[in-house]
Amino acid sequence: MRLDRFLCEATGLTRSMAKKALFRGEVTVNDEVAKKGDIKIGDQQVHLNGRLLNLQPPRYLMLHKPQGYISASQDERHPCVLHLLPPELTSGLQCAGRLDVDTTGLLLLTDDGQWSHRLRSPKRACHKTYRVTLAEPLAAGTAARFAEGVLLHGEPKATLPATLEVITPIQVLLTIQEGKYHQVKRMFAAAGNRVTALHRQQIGDIVLDHTLPEGEWRHLTSEEVASIG
Repeated sequence: MRLDRFLCEATGLTRSMAKKALFRGEVTVNDEVAKKGDIKIGDQQVHLNGRLLNLQPPRYLMLHKPQGYISASQDERHPCVLHLLPPELTSGLQCAGRLDVDTTGLLLLTDDGQWSHRLRSPKRACHKTYRVTLAEPLAAGTAARFAEGVLLHGEPKATLPATLEVITPIQVLLTIQEGKYHQVKRMFAAAGNRVTALHRQQIGDIVLDHTLPEGEWRHLTSEEVASIG
């Protein structure tokens, strides 16, 4: 196996991240700095920043994210979602897509960098469904407008077509194909409304387990993992 592939599979790094780690001299093979990704790895000892790496089956987790947690590794004001997991499980895990600190719902975590990339790739247009609570009743014509695409402030192109399903005058289900910065909130702002609560229910074919309380997690099933092909 090539060294760059070994790094990706052993750590969850993407190929570009592994390439940068090699370039920075952070990788050693049998205690010698290695900067070329095409080195063949068999039974050698590989270290990244002094940590011995071992191949293990990739992990795929579903987390019911509560408010007040960030989908990143560090923040001065808010705890990281990894704090909700057992410490022995967090090594190498990364969020496959993010949720804002005040957004709840489905968050996927993995140490499989390629799987995470496929899930987040714009080329896949992996749909995401949110339950949205609004400050004001939904204006007539909003669903049609979202279906055509909305030009957000500061964006050169309109959003891809989105599907809007009305639950009540102030609560809807919105399914989008992208993941632009604060996209759902900005879409409703463009429609003259304001989001007061946001909850992600689904990513692709993976639906948040209704038996999973906020702050709890479980491993994905093999079928759920395979759905991100």
